[in-house]
Amino acid sequence: MTLTRPTDGGRVRLSVLDLAGVGDGVTVSEALAATTELAVTTERLGYHRFWVAEHHGMPAVASAAPPVLLAHLAAHTTSIRLGSGGVMLPNHAPLAVAEQFGTLAALHPGRIDLGLGRAPGSDQLTAHALRRRMAGTDGDDFAAQVAELRHFLQDSFPPSHPYARILTTPRADVPLYILGSSDYGARLAAKLGLPYAFAYHFAGANGGAELALELYRSQFRPSATLAEPYSMIGVTALAAETDEQAQYEARAGALSMLLLRSGRLQAIPTPEQAAEYPYRPEELQLLAAMSGTEIVGTADTVADELADVAGRLGADELLITSRVHGAATRRRSFELLAAQVRAGS
Repeated sequence: MTLTRPTDGGRVRLSVLDLAGVGDGVTVSEALAATTELAVTTERLGYHRFWVAEHHGMPAVASAAPPVLLAHLAAHTTSIRLGSGGVMLPNHAPLAVAEQFGTLAALHPGRIDLGLGRAPGSDQLTAHALRRRMAGTDGDDFAAQVAELRHFLQDSFPPSHPYARILTTPRADVPLYILGSSDYGARLAAKLGLPYAFAYHFAGANGGAELALELYRSQFRPSATLAEPYSMIGVTALAAETDEQAQYEARAGALSMLLLRSGRLQAIPTPEQAAEYPYRPEELQLLAAMSGTEIVGTADTVADELADVAGRLGADELLITSRVHGAATRRRSFELLAAQVRAGS
């Protein structure tokens, strides 16, 4: 399923990024079941890929272990591409990641992606518990980890390297994607000749997306993996039957982000709780700022604005995420958008 970029007529793939959101009054088991149902639904609707994120210590997010969740999703789907958006590589040994995703690729050939990020996906204490150290976790270390992971996946260590004797089992050359929210990821993806996914949904304001993507394209070096730049944009979008309903449902996700940014960790509030919340002036200002990168409204509005974002940024693919309380609301949004895209194609 694709949209048309209004700037040049290029086709833009539509995909899904999911966090297995846990709403207030919803169990983790129910949240993971909802993510599974969403993967099945979006496959049927024709979305290109379904990615899950890695976050730790967050009551509102159930996707702490992407490889485990992806194995479950792959067992319940047949054709949609599945991947991580992403695995936070500094939290893991590259060999372990290579084995996990090699296993997934062996079980489900041609369907597994490996998106890589360098943020911890957690607070610093949790990151320390995951990594058992905090030293050596800067960008240079990330680049070295990506290189090591590629060697394990491709069995390509130089003969003189001590790890050349290690046999990765199962071994699979899983497609890699670099994720980022700054120019660092853009430069690394360009240098390595890999696809680049920019987190527009939380770092797209003030021209950050334009700068990162321009750097990526201008510095891109063709590789055996990719001959030309391929850019992906993570964007928050919610479609509903009416603008009023969409805004009402979206406010729950917005309040969840507001609470997270102020250190108040809890499940995603209900729309009713969001409507009754006593917002302070500075909180309203933050909500207004966050809404600048969100697309909320009826399906035709959402489809048009997604196409505009893709055209403005020259994106090849959109990874759509929806921050809402209810699984039915989230699923209905993707159904409405798919129907609108089919009707307009």
